Amino acid sequence: MDQPLSFESDLAALLPRLRRFAHALSRNSADADDLTQATAERALRNRAQWEPGTRLDSWLYRIMRNLWIDTVRARGRRDKVEAPAELAERLGEDSAIEASIDLKRVMAAMQRLPEEQREVVSLILVEGFGYREAAELLELPIGTVSSRLVRGRTALLAMVGEQ
Repeated sequence: MDQPLSFESDLAALLPRLRRFAHALSRNSADADDLTQATAERALRNRAQWEPGTRLDSWLYRIMRNLWIDTVRARGRRDKVEAPAELAERLGEDSAIEASIDLKRVMAAMQRLPEEQREVVSLILVEGFGYREAAELLELPIGTVSSRLVRGRTALLAMVGEQ
C-alpha cells in the first residue's frame, strides 16, 4: 500500500522538472502546462506499467516526449485542413470591410438611377418585396415594374462595374 502513495508523492516532486522539460519541448507556457498535465494524467492512469526500482523521472520524460510527438503530428495534420486560429479570429474583418465598400458603391450608384427605377430596385432588391406587391404599392402594372427592375438592375451593374 506504500507504493501508490510513494508513486504519487514522487510524481508530485518531479512536476517542476517535468514543467521545465515541457517548456523546452513546446517553447510556449500554455502548451507546457497542458503537456505537463497530460503527462501526469497518463502516468497516474498507467502507473501499473512503471516498474518500481527503475527511474520514475526517465519513465515520465518518455511519456512526455511521446505525448509531445503526438501533439506535433496532430497539429501538422490539423494545419493541413484548418486555417490558423489567428486567421479565424480576423475572418470577418476583411469581408466586412469589403461588404461595406461594396454597399457604399451600390448606394452611390442607386442615387444615380432615375427615380422610377430607384423605387422599384429599392422595393424588390433591397426591401424584399415581390413583383406583385411592389406593383400594388406603386399602383403600376406588373409588366412596368418588371421592365423598370430590369433596366435599373442593368444600370446598377454597369455603374458599379465602372467604379
